Amino acid sequence: MNNNKFDLFEQKMRSENIPEVAIQVFGYYYTQLLDGNTGFIRTADIEPVVSPPKADDLPERLQAIGRDALSKTVTIKLNGGLGTSMGLDSAKSLLPVKEGLAFLDIIAQQSLGNNSHLLLMNSFSTRDDSLALLKQKYPKLLERNLDVDFLQHKVPKVNKDNFLPATWAKKPELEWCPPGHGNIYPALVTSNMLDQLLEFGFKYAFIANADNLGAVVDETILGYFSESDIPFLMEVTRRTEMDRKGGFPVHHKNGQLVLWETAQCHPDEIDEYQDIERFPHSSTNNIWVNLEKLKVEMERKNNNLQLTMIRNEKTVDPQDSSSPKIYQLETAMGAAISFFTGAKIIEVSRRRFSPVKSTNELLAVRSDAYILTPDFRVILNPKRELPPPIVFLDSKYYKMYYDLDARFPSEIPSLINCEKLELEGDVVFGENVKITGNVKIINTTKEQIRIENMTLENEERRV
Repeated sequence: MNNNKFDLFEQKMRSENIPEVAIQVFGYYYTQLLDGNTGFIRTADIEPVVSPPKADDLPERLQAIGRDALSKTVTIKLNGGLGTSMGLDSAKSLLPVKEGLAFLDIIAQQSLGNNSHLLLMNSFSTRDDSLALLKQKYPKLLERNLDVDFLQHKVPKVNKDNFLPATWAKKPELEWCPPGHGNIYPALVTSNMLDQLLEFGFKYAFIANADNLGAVVDETILGYFSESDIPFLMEVTRRTEMDRKGGFPVHHKNGQLVLWETAQCHPDEIDEYQDIERFPHSSTNNIWVNLEKLKVEMERKNNNLQLTMIRNEKTVDPQDSSSPKIYQLETAMGAAISFFTGAKIIEVSRRRFSPVKSTNELLAVRSDAYILTPDFRVILNPKRELPPPIVFLDSKYYKMYYDLDARFPSEIPSLINCEKLELEGDVVFGENVKITGNVKIINTTKEQIRIENMTLENEERRV
């Protein structure tokens, strides 16, 4: 690539021993940035996906086919996130989420329970802590012949003002960022993991976020995937108010299926993006990939699928809003749906989608609105007769996990019959609190208030 600015990025990446493939892929997206590519997808160019097939309607006979395919299926969990938006500085998957168990505890138990091979895509920031937990508590997972993890790449942040490599002397590690979970494809190649999986006889991969504890291998879906010889299958579910920021597939006017992420929405069209009536499905980021076909496609495209770029604008220090503005050049794993001939979508129930992206979801999942099943899935409580509870917490007081813990010191209120809970101001919850229907609590004072020993039902309480 003949570009003096990119030379600086290339030098920086080589100094960190970043693989050649990763350097070239980053160069591809950096060129797009210089060419003025925003990554925006405009509403005039797309149509919603209306009626995808439903997993619940698949014939029972597919379960046996999927069971036969289990030995050829690997579960890959995306475990590169630090959860900095919730105040964490270590792997997000180590945060206690249900019954005292962390995400990674539950994932490990799932793998031991179905005897599947677990593979983590770690980042440089999460690898040591995550492997230490597995070694200490689940050594059997490390006794298998195939490695239990591989590393995603890291790439330089780009200074917004001059498109040069961002610098931050206070904390130089913040000059780097992960390139999004779309990086899984080149990372599988540079780690040699894709070849290893194929050599060990794996043909299918089920890939999901570590923070979605409803995502486990489903034998019926696997049977559908394998029997139909689908190269790429994306699970979607019905959107709720809590999913307004999540990505979802749409039909592009060129005939392709395209994944539309929040960062790819033009600011003028955010209302259209968040219209859950027009765009009724959300991507769960549960993806099924035929590894043999992925290998062919990677070789055909020189290990760069050329996924749609996401230009993510942030500050170099995410905890310091006054630090220089930068771009993170990212891609989404689900964007590969555009590049596999015969790729499909399937609608699944919320049983397979319990993501925790903020303390809003963390509070809901910790409550009795969700249960931990004997096979270690976190799902909506079967006794609940409502959709997932909607929780909006005042970010001034509840944004960080330690602030959440401090305001729910003894127990989480019962949310099994809660439709929506909104908290504004500083409110602490004691024991024996039940939230029913739609409840909003507003503390307008400068003093902390305490709620305990009461049932709140369809009311707004203002102090």
